[in-house]
Amino acid sequence: MEPFIAENFLLTNHTAVKLYHQFAEQLPIIDYHCHLSPKEIAEDKRWDNLTQVWLYGDHYKWRAMRTNGIDEHYITGPASDKEKYDAWVRTVPKTIRNPLYRWTQMEMKRPFGIADTLLSPATGESVWEHCNALLRTDDFSATGIMRQFNVETVVTTDDPVDTLEYHTAIKANGRTTTTVLPAFRPDKAMAVEDPAAFRQWVEKLEQATGRSISTYFDFLEALRQRHTFFHSMGCRVSDHGIETAYAEDYTESEIIAIFVKVISQKKLELTEILKFKSAVLFELGVMDHEKGWVQQYHLGALRNVNSRMYRTLGPDTGYDVIGDFEIARPLARLLSRLDDQNRLAKTIVYNLNPRDNDLMAAMIGAFQDGSSAGKVQYGAAWWFLDQMDGIEKQLNALSNLGLLSHFIGMLTDSRSFLSYPRHDYFRRILCNMLGADMENGMIPNDLTLIGQMVSDISYNNVKKYFGFAVPQQVQQGASV
Repeated sequence: MEPFIAENFLLTNHTAVKLYHQFAEQLPIIDYHCHLSPKEIAEDKRWDNLTQVWLYGDHYKWRAMRTNGIDEHYITGPASDKEKYDAWVRTVPKTIRNPLYRWTQMEMKRPFGIADTLLSPATGESVWEHCNALLRTDDFSATGIMRQFNVETVVTTDDPVDTLEYHTAIKANGRTTTTVLPAFRPDKAMAVEDPAAFRQWVEKLEQATGRSISTYFDFLEALRQRHTFFHSMGCRVSDHGIETAYAEDYTESEIIAIFVKVISQKKLELTEILKFKSAVLFELGVMDHEKGWVQQYHLGALRNVNSRMYRTLGPDTGYDVIGDFEIARPLARLLSRLDDQNRLAKTIVYNLNPRDNDLMAAMIGAFQDGSSAGKVQYGAAWWFLDQMDGIEKQLNALSNLGLLSHFIGMLTDSRSFLSYPRHDYFRRILCNMLGADMENGMIPNDLTLIGQMVSDISYNNVKKYFGFAVPQQVQQGASV
């Protein structure tokens, strides 16, 4: 019986098989947005067991375990690592048709080499022993795993007040063949809905810059100073994880007064919050344009909806959902405001609500200016949408309303070093779609033409878009 994750997994037509194996399979990975820990990369982290590398911090799995009736004690609670693993093993057979089932089996195959075993209570113990033995070897440290997956470049997600000391250490210690770069994530610079938390963050910004911040202009100059520091550390990407774009009308005098109010820890009115967010988001966009960065807008997450569990566990623990915010009008206003002053940087927009797929694909076409191919990108299917159905719908929307040929492809958006099969998952889905179109006469049945498109979307486009250099140790087409 053929293994579930077989050589031609997800490739349901002969042309897809050719496209994948000839034009996608061996390409390096450029992971231009993730949440990997620079500290763990710098220290070349090793894990004692499979639970630590597979389940810690993975709220995708946590949500499934809760749905399967697993008590929190065995998810984020004080249960032993083996007990948590056993709880996950009991859950896995119940995840069939959820993307977690496929991802789990893909991660067992790569990097652990388990191709002929389905994870279940009957096989859990042997998988545990096999994987734990491998985790004790050099190939399964943080940098070893990235090397196995031929990861050429990783872009982490970093707060402007971060010292980037671990990025410095990564460059200095030479442990990894992967280029690791920071991204500028200034969400807390706009989070004025909580005046006390905002004030605390501004105090950290003061410490990071060595300057006093008492006015809005002091604040902007401090942000600019950190932006420049990040640039000196190789950063070429900003990222915003916000509910929607902010583009309210405001005057400079209004923002000056709002800053004084919030820094005094006085609660703002909703209109004041939106005006301040709009002003800061615009100024950050200007900074990105000045330095030739790429800016990313991840829009649409409704976060921490379970108040009780948020109080108990904090953020990023599996209690965020798809939101239904107005997207089109504020996003168009923001991009237009920047474009009107010739200050629109390369931009990637992501939606979390699938209803907004066509909206996003149409939006990017209104702000292409001919300065570079695909200057404004409709980003990869994100978070709740990064499964087969979501990926196919994103690819179809972009194909129908834009130019799929200039798409910059997949990312992991993950905290786990084992998430790199997501890139392979995406490439297989892409090849399967294009292969089916070729065989059905929907696009030319020209393997060279469409194969080049596959290679571009999988690797070439993203490399050119960001301008990342290729490390000498990692060569295109290297075996993995």
